Amino acid sequence: MYIGHSGLCKQQRTEDTVDYLRGYHAPEKQKRHRKQRQEIHGKSAWVPNLKRRQSEHHVDSTTIEDLEKWEQEEQTWHLLEVILQIEHPLADTEGGAAPLSGRLARPSKGTEIHQYSSEHDVWSHFLAHDDQAWERSTIVEWLKVCADDSGQGIEHVIQDLEENADRGSGLWAHSWLYTKEAIKAQKRLRSWPQALAPDSPGIDSSLRNPAQTTTLVTQLDPDAVTRQARGLEPQDDNFERATWMACWTMLRRGQDWQFIRSWCQERVENWRAISMRGDHRQYTVNDGQSLPCPDRNASWQSGALWRKACAAAARTGDTDQYEAAVYGALSGYLPSVQKVCGGWNDYLFAHYNSYLLRSFDQYIATNLTDRLPPGLLDRGVTLEFSMTGGRRTQSGKQLIEKMKRLKPLASEARDLMKQLQGSLIGKSFDSFVRKHGFQLMEERNRQSKQSKAPDGVTQTPTEDSKSPLIRPDDYQLIRMITHISLIYQDFEFSSSNTARNKAAAVFIEAYIDFLGGAGKQQLLPLYASRLPPERAIQSLSRQLPRILEYAERRTVMQLMRQHGIDVPSVLNEQLWMIMKRIEENAEEDTNGADYPTLHVLTDDQRIGLRGIREAFMGNVITDDQNDLINGFEWYMLLDGYWEKTLATGAVLYKHFLKLPHSQGLAAARELSQRVAFSTLSRKKTNAILGTEVDFSHVFEQGEDGTLTRQGTAIGRARASKYAWIRLKAHNETEKERYLMQRSNSFQNFEQLLHLLDALERWQVAMDKKPRTELAGPLGKKWREQLKEALEVVEGCIQPLLHGWLQQPRDDNEASELEQIRKACLPEVVLAYIAVLNSSAQFLSRELLLKSLEMGAMVASK
Repeated sequence: MYIGHSGLCKQQRTEDTVDYLRGYHAPEKQKRHRKQRQEIHGKSAWVPNLKRRQSEHHVDSTTIEDLEKWEQEEQTWHLLEVILQIEHPLADTEGGAAPLSGRLARPSKGTEIHQYSSEHDVWSHFLAHDDQAWERSTIVEWLKVCADDSGQGIEHVIQDLEENADRGSGLWAHSWLYTKEAIKAQKRLRSWPQALAPDSPGIDSSLRNPAQTTTLVTQLDPDAVTRQARGLEPQDDNFERATWMACWTMLRRGQDWQFIRSWCQERVENWRAISMRGDHRQYTVNDGQSLPCPDRNASWQSGALWRKACAAAARTGDTDQYEAAVYGALSGYLPSVQKVCGGWNDYLFAHYNSYLLRSFDQYIATNLTDRLPPGLLDRGVTLEFSMTGGRRTQSGKQLIEKMKRLKPLASEARDLMKQLQGSLIGKSFDSFVRKHGFQLMEERNRQSKQSKAPDGVTQTPTEDSKSPLIRPDDYQLIRMITHISLIYQDFEFSSSNTARNKAAAVFIEAYIDFLGGAGKQQLLPLYASRLPPERAIQSLSRQLPRILEYAERRTVMQLMRQHGIDVPSVLNEQLWMIMKRIEENAEEDTNGADYPTLHVLTDDQRIGLRGIREAFMGNVITDDQNDLINGFEWYMLLDGYWEKTLATGAVLYKHFLKLPHSQGLAAARELSQRVAFSTLSRKKTNAILGTEVDFSHVFEQGEDGTLTRQGTAIGRARASKYAWIRLKAHNETEKERYLMQRSNSFQNFEQLLHLLDALERWQVAMDKKPRTELAGPLGKKWREQLKEALEVVEGCIQPLLHGWLQQPRDDNEASELEQIRKACLPEVVLAYIAVLNSSAQFLSRELLLKSLEMGAMVASK
């Protein structure tokens, strides 16, 4: 196959799916084919009376529409293979023989022809030297395979004609059974010793059909109907039409010669097989391979004359439409084949087959000096007439556009899958991608403002406004167009076609969205690598918040590096996009506004009675906020990037604090717990310093002057009797001092959230106060819990009282940090004082002294 290993897998997977669905929906599809034939040919046409066969197993999750979609996809992949074999005939077909490979091997140009060459050799020479003929030939063979794969089985046609021709099983070999009985009856009545003749006395009035509308034939040879201009009994007429319909079906599906001959022999209709034997394109099947018939030694002169004779038979109009279609397909006479066309594929087959055989006859007339003997042209009917009904030969693109304007075919021709197939046949895939890429981009923009239009993708004024649009959720078409576009890029059909590549980026992005939603995260970097760098970053940034497992995140990040994708840029972009979406959906405009004041205390204004609000931090975390936290967790997997990671984390804290009505406090607390600075410090310092260092640990000096190393803010709560003084560690290097300095703001925000969480937990402990027996065991246990909660609050307040948020990176940040200090510090200090005052009632009156000292310290600053 030419579409590579990935394309081979997709085509094989499609074929397996089609086989699976056919096992369940084949009977329903046969019934649908019957109805379609009735609509096309009218109520008077013969229609098989198919009995629906219920499958033993039924799958509620699939429908016949699913089967038809997968069949069309299978056909499209086969068509792509055909196109690639035409454009790249020297490519290696690894992976086994394709369904058409045996009949698509282009003949060698080394064959010499002369007046004694067989028609098979002349045909091979013709295909070898005429590129357009070779293309038409391969498309015709593809159309035959499509008809064979998706049409009603011929065995069902045979079974149905037995029922509709009023003959039981085994009687189909008796040909015109009812007409034969009528002729025998006339001979018995007349005691006629010889065969009846059309001019026998009284035969016209006595030998008629039951309705007395048609005179019956007097003889049973195959051409009696046309030679005598008489008819058959209705049952035999149905049988004749059904038989020719079966012959047409076999030709249309490209059945091999053995099948056609066997089918006709079983029905004692050998003359029909002989009538179709003159087609030099017939083949035999040997060990699964399609090979030319071994006895193709007829001269090209006889073949040309035979095609003319078939064309004359198709043109007379005295034969059944299916019989005319058979001779029209064998000769290339287009008008007779068009009459039985049942859809887009049949119409295309009729034209391509006619153009192919016509160009072959022109090739013979041009390249071989020996023409048909002129005397033959004067015998019998006149053979000089247009094989295309007087119409000009049209290109593939013109035919595709014409079918959109034909009323019987317009609906099918505007089907998106047919449009895709037509773009491949008409060599207009570039314009197809540009057109639908623009429309898909507009629809995606309506659904999500994150998608941006690729440069160079513009709508052309000639686009058909009646054509259906590719929906963003039509993942089957998006998947197919994506992979076909990638295949075209790899084969460099038009390497300079940047407009198509930019339009294809829209489909690739849509397919990446599908893969992300389907949980195929490990494929995301592969497809994103086929996008321009900027769009790859944007596309991946929309998918990362969906990946929650640590191992999956690490794998995806490794794959992004392998495919040359800028990982830090992807992480930054995802957070920026989410924050922008939050700002757009916010009820109030927070862009440029001051930071809202924290609301920790109750609204009771009586001095000394204000308490902590119950659950003031809230517990609601929106999906967007959760996506921000998930997105920031990716930074934990980045080796190094200390400054960028902590700066990004600080931005998230600022974003949450800026949301009105404390809507971001729950998310900020979640961030401080899921991406704790101590964990982040240990993971990143190993890549920077060569060893793990936890910069959340600080050195504190006690009243006796000794240095005690403490843990996190909560861990320092039990050491609240010490004055909180950060000192320089004795073994601190310049690099460590730099890392500590750059982490200051991030740590300060985390310390604020630890304090707010401690205040809320203290209030929870206070609410558990027993209503009675405070002096008993229950009260004692409660006071211990309250004391522990108070110690945590005391430990967490200390960092906010000593240089909190006072190490900005520049003047702009200094102004912003000052706003945050004004919005947060007064409220948390008052809350701490309220905690001390309330706790003093149940623990110790010394807490009131601490409250006074705190007020004095705040007043001094």
